[in-house]
Amino acid sequence: MTIDHQLDSIISIAKAAGTAILEIYDTEFEVDQKEDDSPLTAADLASHKQIKAGLEALDSNIPVLSEESAEIPYEERKTWNRYWLVDPLDGTKEFIKRNGEFTVNIALIEDSVPVLGVVHVPVSGVTYAASEQTGAIKQQPSGEVQEITIATVGERSVRVVGSRSHASPDLAAYLEFVGEHTMVPMGSSLKLCLVAEGAADVYPRHGLTSEWDTAAAQAVVEHAGGIVSDWQGKPIRYNTKAEFLNPYFVVYGDKSRSWIP
Repeated sequence: MTIDHQLDSIISIAKAAGTAILEIYDTEFEVDQKEDDSPLTAADLASHKQIKAGLEALDSNIPVLSEESAEIPYEERKTWNRYWLVDPLDGTKEFIKRNGEFTVNIALIEDSVPVLGVVHVPVSGVTYAASEQTGAIKQQPSGEVQEITIATVGERSVRVVGSRSHASPDLAAYLEFVGEHTMVPMGSSLKLCLVAEGAADVYPRHGLTSEWDTAAAQAVVEHAGGIVSDWQGKPIRYNTKAEFLNPYFVVYGDKSRSWIP
């Protein structure tokens, strides 16, 4: 299958950022703390620089909002109806643990909706991506591309994907609601991608995330036939308020059953 030109360009930018991350991953890097106590490494900054330059070279008229350049005031941002939303290194804690479960996230937001998304996994070389023209895909390091879609649960137990680094006390109550299940631990935006490719059925999130954490993977999930909504069933939307925090949310594929208590 073919990938549309715009998506292919963003995949290339994400892979270049992944290469910059791996150059630091293989060294004895230092870890700093941001004001919110989240970790920051040279890899976050190297990836940010690579992505920003790549996106601006593609079209300098589309603004870029990155986790590492999030100081743009809302008075300016609220006038954007089209912009790039970037997490240069999603899963910095996983990066520090060296478990490979971190990603590069690039999303195109139009009228608050993520219409295009790329989630690249530097260590494995796998890339998840989606656009209206291409649909949801998974690209192997070899370049081989396959369409991906959500799974139907049927009679088997539910596969619940959860965070490796952000355990939630609300999860136990949700698992009781779900019933028979198996847990699939995973870090970063890969949790959403597992639902998109049918390797997990639901990802309940009862913890804080920021808009750049979810946008790219949300595009992949939705183009694969899945849902990303808050716990009232409303879809997650972007750049609608001054702060960047998402509401708590749930990601699921099979619409034939209820996932919201």
